[in-house]
Amino acid sequence: MQQITTSRFFALIPCAGYGSRSGAAGPKQYQPIAGQPMVLHTLAAFTAVPRLAGILVVVSPGDLFFDQQNAMVLVAACGGSTRAKTVLNGLTALQAQGALADDWVLVHDAARCLVTPAQIEALMDACQHDAVGGLLALKLPDTLKQAQDGRVAQTVDRSDKWLAQTPQMFRIGALQQALQMAGDAVTDESSAMEFVGLQPRLIEGSAQNFKVTYPQDFALAHAVLAARALE
Repeated sequence: MQQITTSRFFALIPCAGYGSRSGAAGPKQYQPIAGQPMVLHTLAAFTAVPRLAGILVVVSPGDLFFDQQNAMVLVAACGGSTRAKTVLNGLTALQAQGALADDWVLVHDAARCLVTPAQIEALMDACQHDAVGGLLALKLPDTLKQAQDGRVAQTVDRSDKWLAQTPQMFRIGALQQALQMAGDAVTDESSAMEFVGLQPRLIEGSAQNFKVTYPQDFALAHAVLAARALE
């Protein structure tokens, strides 16, 4: 089922996490990579997409990072204890700023600082007439093992397996309802939509659009950004 839409597009960047696995001294999204805090690389990609009607960053209460920045984005200090709560609170904040339930929202990890405007545009193009919405994802490139007690229990067929990435793009109202029903356990927006019986569309992304999670990821992200600066 397809539907034609003239709805607007908004971006929502959850930025309230700490990133304990990164080994950073503070919130990982504010750690410097290639000369500036990671989240500013992320926001640079979104501000370069003219079709976006607005960009909202959701931070924790008391987070003053953006008070000292010139980023042309809206900031809402309503982050929750989980990603799901942060996104749900962010959707409410977007609506308070005039976004409608039928508008699209692209939710993106602050720590995926290598996303490009072209990838964001590709997701928008592919999903803007979809009845559900979708997400960037990457076909699983490696052999997949299932473990038991530290040993291989079996090799799992990878032919239909994908690694979920962001942005993930859904209608604001539909995502809001799905998150309310799915609860705090879901770790991405697609999972909430799946919980209510919907099947988001998979749009092939890039291996470079990885989430900076572990200490070694900082060096890799720096290398990619440095290489792009020379192009």
